[in-house]
Amino acid sequence: MAKTTKTSAAGIAALGLLALLPLASGNQYLLSVGAMTLLYAYLALSWNILGGIAGQLSLGHAAYFGLGAYTSTWLFVNLGISPWLGMWAGAVVAMGAALIVGLSCLQLRGAYFALATIASCMVLKTLVENADTLLGGPRGMEVTLLRDAPLYFQHTGKAYYYIVALAFTIAALLINRHVLRSRFGYCLTAVRNDQDAAMALGVPVRRYKLTAAMLSAAMTALGGTFYAQFVLYISPDKVFGANLSVVIAVVCIIGGRGTLWGPVLGALLLLPGEELARSLTGGMVGADMMLYGLLLMIIIRWEPRGLMAILSRRAKAPARAAGTPAKTAGPAMGGTQ
Repeated sequence: MAKTTKTSAAGIAALGLLALLPLASGNQYLLSVGAMTLLYAYLALSWNILGGIAGQLSLGHAAYFGLGAYTSTWLFVNLGISPWLGMWAGAVVAMGAALIVGLSCLQLRGAYFALATIASCMVLKTLVENADTLLGGPRGMEVTLLRDAPLYFQHTGKAYYYIVALAFTIAALLINRHVLRSRFGYCLTAVRNDQDAAMALGVPVRRYKLTAAMLSAAMTALGGTFYAQFVLYISPDKVFGANLSVVIAVVCIIGGRGTLWGPVLGALLLLPGEELARSLTGGMVGADMMLYGLLLMIIIRWEPRGLMAILSRRAKAPARAAGTPAKTAGPAMGGTQ
């Protein structure tokens, strides 16, 4: 346990030091790409609580992202409430939505649960598209520009957003680490590995899955507020789109779902890779999704547990070569941090 704690702390410290490089460069483009990379790392870590540790494959997390974005933006534009406060209202709304979806869908398993989450996201997207007077309908909403107003989550420099995204990501890492090491996390892992056996052992499966869904939804909603303030415009297609749900899940799966560092590793690979793919293809529509699909096929074929499992295996190889007994591998997901 002490070794794991030291490793996690060292990893977070290393992430912080690595994150200083774009800040030191002062390049606005690098800071912008870095902020989006950290945002997706944060979103993947949020998804990881339900989709990784608990093993419930959600493909509707864009619903919570969109609820966070729209709630905080509406409160800001219409009532002048700072997004720093409005984002918590968005988190509460997302938790309520997760409770409703969870009560009706969490008894489903596997592909059926995934389809149910997609359907819930589509329903919300349709409702927002038809709310012309309240939410702008298909046109979406523009965020009121205040320029340099840090107390209202706005700044002309990208370094501000980069630092905020870094803080979000570190907070999500700490939450994931706490969950993984807690009784709650152990029970979620048991549910993921064998739900029937967990129920037989007295684990309150329904309550734990609902708690994981609501925590994951609240965290995702906070990311929606960040996105709205970063791009200053939201629309149903942008924040409730099926592509967004898929990307959040794919980032985590490629990195290694159920692990602490897998979502971060997935984001560090995919988001800069997406920018590279766009530049090489001249901005071809769908280049990013082609990249995600290709990498997902390669990595799942090579190692279904993701990049963290590959790195873990490589790290243990020298010990085996030296004749040192390697530790027994952990469970299929969640054993690598």
